[in-house]
Amino acid sequence: MRTVLAGKLCSIVLLVAIAVLAALGTGAWSNATSAAVAQPAGGAAAPVEDDLHEFMEYVFEPTFERLKAAMAAKEKDDAKWKAVKSDALILAEGGNLLLIRKPDEDAADWTKHAVAARDAGGELYRAAKAKDANAAGTRYRAMIARCNACHEQFSAGEPMLEP
Repeated sequence: MRTVLAGKLCSIVLLVAIAVLAALGTGAWSNATSAAVAQPAGGAAAPVEDDLHEFMEYVFEPTFERLKAAMAAKEKDDAKWKAVKSDALILAEGGNLLLIRKPDEDAADWTKHAVAARDAGGELYRAAKAKDANAAGTRYRAMIARCNACHEQFSAGEPMLEP
């Protein structure tokens, strides 16, 4: 009986020790991760990725490609409208993210383009929310024109987006 109790006690002690070590390890990892990703004071917005090409490639490009496919559908069921709403909202909010990535030169123009793209994306979002296919098509093309205007000025016309 004593041997069984002693064995169970050792197992419990071992499990508690493992749990404590795991908790300490997780806390250390969490602290190391938090320290590695420095946040600006006061919760100010700051880019996670400083390279604008990387940002565009991984935030805007896949979102636009999904939106383009959803907009190409002749008939839009609830799932297609949801896809259009989602991607339009992501692109519109992406315009806000562009505002924290102003270049050193032509920052005022950058701001105008970012706001125009954001607003056009927001209009597309609202048209999709209303399931208004005609308005969504018009707003979609307007958003692309705003994106292309920025690309013309800031990236030598690359890429030129097509509906």
